[in-house]
Amino acid sequence: MTDQSADQTTEQTYETIESTLMGDGVRVIALNRPERLNAMNPALIRDVARAFDDANADSQTRAIVFTGNGRAFCAGDDRHDHTHPETEQQARALVDAIQRATHAITFGPKPVVGAINGWAVGGGFEWAINCDFQIWGESARAFFPEVSLNLFVTGAVTALLPALVGLQKAREMLFLGQRYTAAELSEAGLAWRVVPDSALRDEAMETARHLAALPPLAVRAMKRTLNANANADLNRALQMETDATVAGFLDPETTRLLKDF
Repeated sequence: MTDQSADQTTEQTYETIESTLMGDGVRVIALNRPERLNAMNPALIRDVARAFDDANADSQTRAIVFTGNGRAFCAGDDRHDHTHPETEQQARALVDAIQRATHAITFGPKPVVGAINGWAVGGGFEWAINCDFQIWGESARAFFPEVSLNLFVTGAVTALLPALVGLQKAREMLFLGQRYTAAELSEAGLAWRVVPDSALRDEAMETARHLAALPPLAVRAMKRTLNANANADLNRALQMETDATVAGFLDPETTRLLKDF
């Protein structure tokens, strides 16, 4: 967890992220590769972890809105900017970077409101699930393609998803890779709220302002305690996911399936 004794107030800049303190203690962290539907490349993965670490260390930030600029929240892995790892060391470094982003979002002390627009695919869907409060635009869609590609999910979703939707629904979503509308995710218990696309950012900001106005000590303690008690094995899930994903990257079958995806 980020050391809260740090008092970072200098605004940071990132290659693929816009991080803006909006006032009233709310910071907006927006994925900013709209020309690629905010798909994940190494720079984006690193920037998400950095941006959340910086926001968690900033005394002026009391709540965070996490969203994507343009037509999508995050369309998963960027197949045009992807170097497939050839060794276990390379694979583990890539997956560890992804898991660091989840750690900063989930274990960070500041509450995170997701404003999920457009597609949330694979790792992007994981980041949506990592948010404390998920608000989805009504046209948003999401799915997990990993198993069909001989890969594995990350983001601690093997612990978080069953806690949200139940084990049977989690099996359906993770094994079968079906595509879900925002309304279906709400019915399943995953989306906290679904709103018209035009109202998405306003709704997220309103929720974040409410959270930012609450006593910060109690908010930090509540987030930490809820995560510890509701999902006691988050760290174990992250490690098991990492091992499974590394093994998938090193399997020749994965390379063949990714070429056809």
